[in-house]
Amino acid sequence: MKKLLEFGRKAMFYVRVLSGYEERRIRSFRLQLEKRIQQAQERKAALRKIPEQAILAEVRRMVEEMQTLNRKLDETEAAIEEYFKPIDKEAEAIMKMQLEGEEKTMREMMKAMQQQALLEKTESNKTAKVHDIDTDQNQDPSSSTAAHQAQMR
Repeated sequence: MKKLLEFGRKAMFYVRVLSGYEERRIRSFRLQLEKRIQQAQERKAALRKIPEQAILAEVRRMVEEMQTLNRKLDETEAAIEEYFKPIDKEAEAIMKMQLEGEEKTMREMMKAMQQQALLEKTESNKTAKVHDIDTDQNQDPSSSTAAHQAQMR
């Protein structure tokens, strides 16, 4: 009986091979295996991309945070500048007044120095004239005595 069953199985197998049924079944099984392998490879590639995508998403998020922070800093800086504008104007006015005062005192000092220089110059001229007169008087008596002695001879 076993032999008969085994013979029947072999006969059916031959029939299926000759009719092409077994070949189609083998092809479809092979195609299913190829599809599974391809899907597994796609899932594997997707899993490899997940860390890259996570990193890129994190970088994008950080860039957005930095841009938001830069905008906030710009807004804060503008608000600070706006707040200190009146103070800056007052400080500028005070500085101008101080500079004008310093320039005025410098001009006065320059005038005083020029007047002092003129006074010293006129005084030195006077002393020079007095000194010249004294030396002339000292030289005149000797020259006049020499001329006087010449006349006496």
